[in-house]
Amino acid sequence: MAKQYWLFKSEPGTFSITDLEKAPDKTTCWDGVRNYQARNFLSKQVASGDHVFFYHSNTEPPAIVGIAQVAKAGYPDPSAFNPKSKYFDEKSDPEDPAWYSVDIKHVKTFKRPVTLSELRGNAKLKGMVLLQKGSRLSIQPVSEKEWKAIIDMLKQN
Repeated sequence: MAKQYWLFKSEPGTFSITDLEKAPDKTTCWDGVRNYQARNFLSKQVASGDHVFFYHSNTEPPAIVGIAQVAKAGYPDPSAFNPKSKYFDEKSDPEDPAWYSVDIKHVKTFKRPVTLSELRGNAKLKGMVLLQKGSRLSIQPVSEKEWKAIIDMLKQN
């Protein structure tokens, strides 16, 4: 299967690219996703070896701040079964889980973020899911063309 590309959003006050860098083995469980479309990506499409843009949302400015790689493909989200977790879901059944996680590993933190306004200004990215009106998904596909355009933006500065 061909490598796929993704954008994972996180609020830096909750979990930042720096937190990922400092995690044991620079790897973490990406848990707590509670949107069915994002869950479907995690359970059925995100694969080990895929590349991920790490995006800081709900901050000024929102921006892509680094790259991670999927270290482990989708598995039942352990936080859904933990009553002490803020992501606990009493309806989620370990035999038929409702929610999924993946593990991601830090690859690179950018020297400078690629801001949302910069992304909007790049004509090659006009179809990118992130830039569509009303797009709020925390897990989003990124095309290979979009991935390369963003990497090229980093090389220009």
